[in-house]
Amino acid sequence: MTKRHIRTLLLCLGVFALLTVSNSAKAWWDGNWSYRKKITVDAGTKGATLPETAAGVPLLIRLHDGNFKFTDAKEDGSDIRFVSGDDKTPLKFHLDTYDGLLGVALIWVQMPALPAGQTTDIYMYWGNANAQIGADAKGSYDSDTTLVYHFGEKDAAPHDQTANANNAAVAVHSIDTGMIGRGIHLDGMSPVALPTSPSMIIPANGQFTWSAWVKFDAPQPDSVLFAKRDGQNALVVGMAAGVPYAALTVNGMAQKVAAPAAVSASAWHHVAVTASDKVTLYVDGKPAGTVAAALPAMGGTGTIGADPGVDPAVPGFIGDMDEVQMSKVARGPGFIAAAFASQGPESAMTIYGTDEENAGMSGGYFGVILRSVTIDGWVVIGILGVMMAVSVTVMINKALMVVGVAKANRPFLDLFSRYGGDAEGLREQIRKYSGSDLHGSPLYRMYMAVEEELARRNAANRLPYLILSPQAIDTLRAGLDRVTVKETEKLNALIVLLTIAISGGPFLGLLGTVVGVMITFAAIAASGDVNVNAIAPGISAALVATVAGLGVAIPALFGYNYLVARIKDITNEMHGFSDELVTRTAEAYAHAPDPEKLAAE
Repeated sequence: MTKRHIRTLLLCLGVFALLTVSNSAKAWWDGNWSYRKKITVDAGTKGATLPETAAGVPLLIRLHDGNFKFTDAKEDGSDIRFVSGDDKTPLKFHLDTYDGLLGVALIWVQMPALPAGQTTDIYMYWGNANAQIGADAKGSYDSDTTLVYHFGEKDAAPHDQTANANNAAVAVHSIDTGMIGRGIHLDGMSPVALPTSPSMIIPANGQFTWSAWVKFDAPQPDSVLFAKRDGQNALVVGMAAGVPYAALTVNGMAQKVAAPAAVSASAWHHVAVTASDKVTLYVDGKPAGTVAAALPAMGGTGTIGADPGVDPAVPGFIGDMDEVQMSKVARGPGFIAAAFASQGPESAMTIYGTDEENAGMSGGYFGVILRSVTIDGWVVIGILGVMMAVSVTVMINKALMVVGVAKANRPFLDLFSRYGGDAEGLREQIRKYSGSDLHGSPLYRMYMAVEEELARRNAANRLPYLILSPQAIDTLRAGLDRVTVKETEKLNALIVLLTIAISGGPFLGLLGTVVGVMITFAAIAASGDVNVNAIAPGISAALVATVAGLGVAIPALFGYNYLVARIKDITNEMHGFSDELVTRTAEAYAHAPDPEKLAAE
């Protein structure tokens, strides 16, 4: 192969590699999923305005008919998946609510980190009829989360979503108009008793976080949202005349922190309390007050909606409550702000992108087929890929060659037609013509071969003029035939590689298919699993080799036929020119020149 052929081959391989990289860049996390949506979590000024980076936040994803096409997913949402911004790392999540008929879904996704002031992208995937349930409620929360009640049960005991199984024992009255799907209504007389378990124990000087969404119709003089008591030690979160507060009692000595103002009635509010070496009260995601106090050891039970340590006749909280979460660490301001922002009804923190459909080579059924191709199949496909690159290289270079030859032949034929009968005039015009325009013409090289032979004979001739005998004319003709054959060989060089691709590509692909089918049936025989689902992927993958072989042969066949036709035209033109050139030369040098003309010279 010439340097030009090598450069073209490298160019073809480079384009192929570029297309492969480009396709990989666009490749999805898993091609079995037909759709995806980018979800941007904004922790900057346009979103949640987090005061600090928050880690391990359970992000609430609210789906409805306006931002999600439920008909493209499975009826139960079991094909939904979430992947981090690198489009590689799956994220833990679980479904709080999913109703494809009504077009409503609430999904919790654990975010590894939400950097303050920055945006974080995640991808939501769906559209795989064969997908199994991927939700993992226990994995959606970090190990520091001790209890999460969604209150999604219908008039049943609240169920803990974490791995701690801190389920309540008594059913509560549920409502369909909670802050996040279904919630509960507390009447002030029937609190929710929390279980006593090792995960609920608070050690001395330990840490703790409690949060919930609450709504009341009218302020009460004093109502308890949450209480945890152990002897003379207690932690109480409540509302006094609509003002949220947190009270810590250590050995009978109480300290209290309250919000600066009452919250509005008939509206949902997020109330949170964190405790470490201080107790901090948060209202709607923002710090509302702090008191310096360390937690005492408390191993007793806790309640939601009332305080068992006060007079039972005093009503507890009367109103609605939703999404109670507890942790054994003091969550930071960033975590609380992110929880409030993401769980709110009109969250500017979560931005939903447009739906993207997987139409690439890695998607749908074709993606399933490619992933089922065995190693031997990829070897055959790789060989066919090299054959394709070589055949494309040959076709490109040969096409450029025949076009260049045809272009170079035209000006030379024009000169020969005008001055062919005047040898000296033709020589003079050729000298004046740009040599670079003629050097690509095989006709020019044939003419110059005759000129060189005539010059050699003239130099050896003792007479003042040159006469060519019939034998000399035959010698000229033989020399022209040699040049014609040489030029024809140059035109046909490497064309054999196209014939190899045409004939060998399908057979090589068939070989890959036969081997793939053999391996598929051998695997079925070894496993004993005989069904369509076991056979179909392997057979389909085996047929990919045949498709690849045809993909090599068909373009090579078209290119071969085109090139052969063009080369045949050029070859016929050379044979015709050879006959004409020999005839004109024989005519010009068959007899001695006119004596008068010779004397004049």
